[in-house]
This record gives sequence, structure tokens and C-alpha cells, in this order.
Amino acid sequence: MRTVTEAQLGRLLGALPDAPRIVASGNFAAPGRLLAVADAALAEFRLVMLNAQAGIPDRPGIVHETPFVGPGMRGGTRLRYFPCRLSLVPHLLRQRLAPDVVLLHTSPPAGGAVSLGVEVNVLPAAVEAVRARGGIVVAQANASMPVTYGDGRLPLEAVDYLLEVDEPLPTHTVAPPDDTSRAIGERVAALVPQRATLQLGIGAIPDATLESLLHRRGLRVWSEMFTDGALALEKAGSLDRDTPVTASFCFGSAELYDWVDRNPRVRLLRTEKTNDPGTIAGHPDLMSINGALQVDLFAQANASRIGGRTHSGFGGQTDFIVGAMHSPGGHAIIALRSWHPRADVSAVVPLLSGPVTSFQHSYVVTEQGTARIWGRDSLEQAQEILDRAAHPAARDALRAAGRELGLALS
Repeated sequence: MRTVTEAQLGRLLGALPDAPRIVASGNFAAPGRLLAVADAALAEFRLVMLNAQAGIPDRPGIVHETPFVGPGMRGGTRLRYFPCRLSLVPHLLRQRLAPDVVLLHTSPPAGGAVSLGVEVNVLPAAVEAVRARGGIVVAQANASMPVTYGDGRLPLEAVDYLLEVDEPLPTHTVAPPDDTSRAIGERVAALVPQRATLQLGIGAIPDATLESLLHRRGLRVWSEMFTDGALALEKAGSLDRDTPVTASFCFGSAELYDWVDRNPRVRLLRTEKTNDPGTIAGHPDLMSINGALQVDLFAQANASRIGGRTHSGFGGQTDFIVGAMHSPGGHAIIALRSWHPRADVSAVVPLLSGPVTSFQHSYVVTEQGTARIWGRDSLEQAQEILDRAAHPAARDALRAAGRELGLALS
């Protein structure tokens, strides 16, 4: 491992073959200084990140590649979206998206290693893939990056170059839930049994659900990610003290980052572990709570596309829904608003016109009610969604369209 300046690193990257593929830490852990150096040093390159936020390099000559589209790549004309379950992304990095360079955002060296901090995710697999083909690993070692336990420890011999920085981590501020989100969250929370294991996605509805669970006790978290909601559960005494909060990445406030720093109550593992459906199924009462853009009368959910544009991707939703449905006492819940206020359209449609992100859920929950899905035939499922999940303004049109699809809806 060699400590370098930005100028030295620029010369090293500039000597790479044309259009190298760079894998970088994603979400709110993007190594901004390293990305800026690469942007200045390379006329062309391919950039692979998960849920990239605004501010990443984006210009002619840069191709964005990802299995999960974030705001920094969404709607881009040079985007290559790779549909893939998050649990399978490590295989993608070893095969179709093999990196030439991996840029990491880490803690400073200590004890012969750095920590991947708040973003473990698919990065260990990326490092292994680039090492296997003789590529380069660069760490942006930030004094503000927490040290986390689990799979994020990276020995210094696995790092070729290290750039030292000392700057605050980007934070993610959650707006208070509005009345609709809070109503949905309360309905979802009513389905969660005591001592359940929770997996929640990102957004106002999962946050509102956690807010409604603060009075519970003995809850556990096994999830792809967590935000400040998990810290709120910890403060409220809602979490099982004998079970660590387990995920593959986290993001949120500065207080959250202080909490996870060197905290044995938190473990961040490789995505192959957290998102393995078989491992998920081994947790009793695993409640998978995710959002969607649309659901249809056949209980299929679309969380990936809006019209012809990729909005996000599969993410870990498919992994956790399969695992939850095999968990003893577990359930898979899709929670969403019944009506999109901006687009002024129903979120419940007769039949999805785009790709299906997930299907065979236990419940579909909106502010209108809770549609019971599991164990019911296709007509019963459709009737539940129509009567309990759809917005009243959409029900007549849905009923007529459902009948045209062969569903004898009342």
C-alpha cells in the first residue's frame, strides 16, 4: 500500500488502458475526491455504482453501469442498466462487469487494515474481482468514516494506493412522514408480530412503519440496509439486546454514523450473506416491508420502471420477498400510496405494462386498507386489492378492466 497525492494518483490512472471500468462505493459513501481525480485523468471510463447520488462524474466519455439506478444516474442518456437481484451482483462483478479499478471510501488505516465503514455491500466482491485480474484498488481514507464490524475489514495488502482526506460524510435527512405515509405505516406495523425480524426498504413509508413500532419489544433487524429508524428503535428499547442490527450498508444522519462507529451492536456483512434468500428464510417471523410504484390486480409489483424509464431496479426486494415467504411465520408486504399525487393516477392498475419486480406477496397495504394476498385464489386476491387497497376513485375502472381480463369482480 502506497499513500499518494491527488496529482500522483491522476498520473497513475491516466496511464491505464482506454475506457477502464471503475467500480466505486455507492449510496452516500461515494469517494468524491477519487472520482474527481478519475474524471480529470481519464477521457473515457465506465463507472459502476449502486444507488449513485447526485454529483458523480457525468459527461460525454463516461458510461454509467449499474444494477440499481440512483438519482445520479437516473434518466441519463449514457446509462446501461443491468437487471439483477442484489444477491447476484457479486457474480456480475466477477463476470460481465469485471472491474479494472475499484475506488473505495474507507476509514484511515489502523491495525493493518481499513474499514469499508457504512458501505460494505458488494465492495468485498469487487475487490476480489479486480484482484483476480490484476487491477487497482484505491482507498479514500477519511478520518470521518466510521469503523464497522462484520465483513468490512480490508487488509492494507489488498489496497494499492491510499489518498488521505478529512471531510464530513454526506448525510441523508429524512422528512417527517405525512398523514398518508403515517396511515400506511400504522397499517403495516399492525401486521408485525412481537419479536419479529425486520427488513425495510427506503422511503417515507418504511420510516413511518418504524415510527409505529417504537412501543414494541424484542424486535430484530436483518436487512439490506438501515437508516436512522433503526437507531430510533434502539433508543426506544425496541430491539433485542442479544441480536446485532445486521445489514450490508447504512446511511443517514451524523448521529447514526456516530452510533455505528466501533459498535458491536451493528454488523455490516457482504451482500451475498444479507440478501441470500436461504439465510433470510432461516430467521423466524421475517417481515419484508418494501414499496412499489405500482401493483396490479394479480398482486404483481413494479418497483423498477416508470413508463419506458428505469427508475431504480430490483434491488434486494426480490431476495427478501422470497426469503420472507419461506421464513417460519414470515410475510412479504408491499406498501404504497393508492394514488400518485404528482402524476394524478392510481397506483393500482389492472395489469402491469412494464417489468414485474416481485410477486406472490402476503399483503398489499395502502392508506385505504390491507389487502390479504397469501393463500387466496387469483379472483380473491384481485377482489381484496380492489376493495381494500385501491383508491375509491379508481375502483369502477379497475373493476371493468378486471372483468375484461377474466376476473369476475363484484
